[in-house]
Amino acid sequence: MDQNKLYKVKISEEAQRELGNIVSYVALNSIQAARVLKKDIVAEISSLKLFPERTSFLEGEFIPFNKYHKLVVRKNYLVLYQIKDDTVWVEYVIDCRQDYQWLIR
Repeated sequence: MDQNKLYKVKISEEAQRELGNIVSYVALNSIQAARVLKKDIVAEISSLKLFPERTSFLEGEFIPFNKYHKLVVRKNYLVLYQIKDDTVWVEYVIDCRQDYQWLIR
């Protein structure tokens, strides 16, 4: 693992939609809090361009072994991604306070 290597970070349409839903929900109570949350999540995703292997894999009975890395943001948000060659593919952004059992079934 070359810790100085820069990866490209690509965000799926699904992950973008999920992030938008999360931010929209928070904005119902506070537009400022929603802006800060979006900034924080996007910054954490962007940080994956450096050493994306630093996070552990998501484990679950129906998840293929070592398929998704997981990045926890602010204790409540989960970013799931895969590393393929020189690209980080962000596939999901999940609010852990919601039911996300659909993902691991």
